[in-house]
Amino acid sequence: MHSVKNNAEDNHDLHFAYADRQMDMTVPKYEIPDSGVDARVAYRIIHDEMQLDGNPALNLASFVTTWMEPEANLLLQETANKNIVDQDEYPQTEVIHQRVISMMGRMFNAPVDKDPVGTCTIGSSEAIMLGLLAHKWTWKERREKEGKSTATPNVIFSADVHTCWEKFARYFDVEMRVVPLKEDQFYMTADQVEEYIDENTIAVGCVVGTTFTGQLDDVKGVNELLLKIKADKGWDIPIHVDGASGGFVAPFVYPEVEWDFRLEQVRSINTSNHKFGLVYPGVGTVVFRDRSDLPEHLVFNITYLGGSMPNYSLNFSRASSMVLLQYYNFLRLGKEGYRKIMQNIMDNAQYLEGKLIESGHFELLNESKYLPTVTVRLKDRSLPNKIVYLLSDLLRQYGWIVPAYPLPPKADTVHVLRMVVKENFSRDMAEKFAEDLETCWKQLGEEEKEFKNMEANQGGKGLIC
Repeated sequence: MHSVKNNAEDNHDLHFAYADRQMDMTVPKYEIPDSGVDARVAYRIIHDEMQLDGNPALNLASFVTTWMEPEANLLLQETANKNIVDQDEYPQTEVIHQRVISMMGRMFNAPVDKDPVGTCTIGSSEAIMLGLLAHKWTWKERREKEGKSTATPNVIFSADVHTCWEKFARYFDVEMRVVPLKEDQFYMTADQVEEYIDENTIAVGCVVGTTFTGQLDDVKGVNELLLKIKADKGWDIPIHVDGASGGFVAPFVYPEVEWDFRLEQVRSINTSNHKFGLVYPGVGTVVFRDRSDLPEHLVFNITYLGGSMPNYSLNFSRASSMVLLQYYNFLRLGKEGYRKIMQNIMDNAQYLEGKLIESGHFELLNESKYLPTVTVRLKDRSLPNKIVYLLSDLLRQYGWIVPAYPLPPKADTVHVLRMVVKENFSRDMAEKFAEDLETCWKQLGEEEKEFKNMEANQGGKGLIC
């Protein structure tokens, strides 16, 4: 949320002289100006202000795609003016949307004897909420038929989930039962889940490719647990798989690992197409195992746009571009192309991993096996955790954006640096990053020596001690 400001709070207007060299104007920052400016001037103001942002190519914090081919950029320009919800006006766009959902359902091994359904969303946050809402209502309807209370639904997930899981619980009045991490284990297992389950559990959330360390929750183990509970107690509890980061990596890098619709209790999966689907933000997808997993009354029939169209969403209007760009990637790359790109990204992540280990300063929290992320902590445990935060700050001098953070509760004594390797990150960039990180480490040491010398007679504690 952003506060509404006024010029009295900030006397600084925007001052510029563009296009016509004799033009010298000011415009208010927080109010619409009384009169407009030349198109070239408006463009230049915004273009130049954006130079103050970080460089997307050096952003190792975000999983989001920052580069697409020129032909994709052309499609983006051609389709940005088409609202994807206007199905009657743009019927072929909706046909392509349906193709994308079908392709993704098959990628997630949707059963051929079922009727899988899904929709593209603005991102994984919306997709997760749609998946969990469906499971909440399925649970609610079943309880009502049995004449039982529906007052206290709960959802189970690990502490390593994205914030949107907590948002769902809070916004839609569902108790969240959070499985804590351990200091030496950064993913969720079936044994940890069992104690949290009861008859009011609407779903168990499992993550494929966690944001914090890139690891996988034990989806297969949780599935086996839920099958046993269903046989013993009759509680049919679904799994929603959060594949925001790993959903496009797993099918091409480790297809033998069972985490998707091959497991009986996996009833819905989401992914972020704008991550390793290799599409610009924002677009995600939710796919349900079968049409019966999505209660019919949650799907709205919209008629006021002309014709009649079914809609299941939290968001409504948005450009059709990103869905069409996902279709472009499917046609352009095919399975073979995705397989090559994902393997190359994983190889580059492992290469960077090796360079950081060679430095002698860090140890891995994970191997770049399931997700192209490199997560490291300080090798020397006697050093203070704030070193990783200082390194993160110093790397900014070289343009690199690298997050430093503590892991979630019960593992929050572990402080890490995490690097996300994407398609544009080459071996040369990995070597340059490792060199810059080493320079930052040495710079930190030199500053520490200088600071200690300055405070030697003042009882100072130094920069990193």
